[in-house]
Amino acid sequence: MVTAAQLQAVRLSQVGDPYPPVAFHFAVRFGSSSAEADAAFQELSGIAAQMELETVVEGGENRFVHQLPKAMKAQRAVLKRGIAPLNSLLVRWCKETFDNGLAKPLRPQSVQVELRDAKGQPLRQWSLENAWPVQWDVQPFGAQKNEVAIEKIELAYAYATRSK
Repeated sequence: MVTAAQLQAVRLSQVGDPYPPVAFHFAVRFGSSSAEADAAFQELSGIAAQMELETVVEGGENRFVHQLPKAMKAQRAVLKRGIAPLNSLLVRWCKETFDNGLAKPLRPQSVQVELRDAKGQPLRQWSLENAWPVQWDVQPFGAQKNEVAIEKIELAYAYATRSK
């Protein structure tokens, strides 16, 4: 049986904040200013955290093992899009990182991800802190395909926070 309070909560979520939100309208910003927006991505994945565990066997107790928390671990964020021109801020950041190797220090940035509603307003927001490119791939070309040429960029990051 659904209560009146539950119905009211559903109505409020539908009016002010569509639930569940759609996953195809999103934007990605690099750095802290909106001038650094580079938001035309086909796909974004890897906003996740995982707690590492240590397994401890207790002497004399053979029915189970203890799982103890160790540390939080972030996954890699994976961005896919059509191959961008050299003047893209993200391409310049990747080139700077990979062309220099480790001759120059890495330049980590914060990466802002927004899931947006139909009007372009942010519904959910994540910030990936201290991110830097760790892999830059060009997906395979195929003469028999009729698809956009895709580049895939993987970013390592320290942690993710959700602000909305």
